[in-house]
Amino acid sequence: MKPSVAFPARWAERPPLARTEIMDKGTRDRLEGEIGAALKRKSPHEGKLAGALRAVAPLSPALRGAMCDAATSMLRRKSVARDLYAGCVRSLAECGDKRATELLREALLSENAGGSAALSAACFSRDTDLGPVLAKVAASRQSHIAFGAETARVLRGESNGAHLTALAPMIKESHRIALCVELLVPLARSSVQARGLPSSARAASPALAVLRGAERHLGRWLVMAEVAVKAGDAAPLDEARARTLVGPQSARAAWSLVAWALSQHAPAASTGALVAPAPRPLQEGVAGLSRGAEVPATRPTVELVSRLSDRPSADRDTTFLFRMARAGAPSARPMLETLVKGSLLGDEVAIRAALCLAKDYGRDDLRQALLGVATGPRREELRGLATAALWDLGSADQSHDLASELSSSRYVGNVAWAALVRAAWTRARAAETRGEPVVGEIPFRWIQWGWLE
Repeated sequence: MKPSVAFPARWAERPPLARTEIMDKGTRDRLEGEIGAALKRKSPHEGKLAGALRAVAPLSPALRGAMCDAATSMLRRKSVARDLYAGCVRSLAECGDKRATELLREALLSENAGGSAALSAACFSRDTDLGPVLAKVAASRQSHIAFGAETARVLRGESNGAHLTALAPMIKESHRIALCVELLVPLARSSVQARGLPSSARAASPALAVLRGAERHLGRWLVMAEVAVKAGDAAPLDEARARTLVGPQSARAAWSLVAWALSQHAPAASTGALVAPAPRPLQEGVAGLSRGAEVPATRPTVELVSRLSDRPSADRDTTFLFRMARAGAPSARPMLETLVKGSLLGDEVAIRAALCLAKDYGRDDLRQALLGVATGPRREELRGLATAALWDLGSADQSHDLASELSSSRYVGNVAWAALVRAAWTRARAAETRGEPVVGEIPFRWIQWGWLE
């Protein structure tokens, strides 16, 4: 969909930004202060601070320096289970920061290889200095640690996947769940992977097939299948299509959505440096499930979208609903309407639903409701998200002014959303982009929920 933000023509004449630091000093100082306070005393809201840092880390090399120092300090304290450590390590690697290499090397050589965050971060690093260290960790007697290290080696092109396939049957259920959430979800959904997985990732497909065979949770099965399909393996898509033809109607409906989701990442016909989404539909399987096809007419419910989430069903995660909404699925509208009906947009999910309805389903009346949340004092913790939603709806001047006010908010989430809006404004003025959206699935999960994958 074309961006709806209209900017003055004179902005197109401005040269691109020469600097890489696009976060203002006041915001950077505030976030560095939050990091310092968290190191002195752990906060119960540390997850949201770590999520906010993950979202804004690409905007500021100076802030990433503070994050590297914090991660190094926590590693030496053996505090690798903390959310702040995980957020910092993952962000540094995914941003391609040069300081990540030494940090990861120190982490991988420590007890338990620096935790799952370090193993996940190693998947995004291409520094050859980590190769010998990862090979040593991949020989660990703890199968889940070895599996994480070997996954990184496969993605880095240092292994043919045979050892990974041998390790897969040894992974017990609790470790399989943890590996899915902490290792595979970042590969399936991280913004870094928007350009595709390395061609070497295909070697992980047999191991992923073993894990899928033991997985009973549909959402986790989908994550494993997405990684395999993005790596160029069509087998999970074929399996999902086949399952739409058997079993009870409720199961067939769920599998039709799984097949549609996988078809969006169909393997490319050719092998290159990166496996990009195929530009043309795959051969037809179940009618209406080829790549580029419309979303199946299956009407989502709370139970169904919860089953299709990588999170536990008890979380009632609505991620899959908004995936359908981004595709413009008519079947998603009733549930979106339910989320905003009879409420004053009193939670994060209602604000996202209002944004989708206003942007893609013609509910322009909801703009005023979003403005009310962005300017009102009743739900201070939601003002940043509502401001970012206004940006995505094209209210550039209004959202930028509100973001300037929110930079001093007591809620770190508001500060993060404000930084993202102001960065989008700066880039637009420099003609690097023209109104890029801010409220994506990944920053939402990081900032609002503190889910750090």
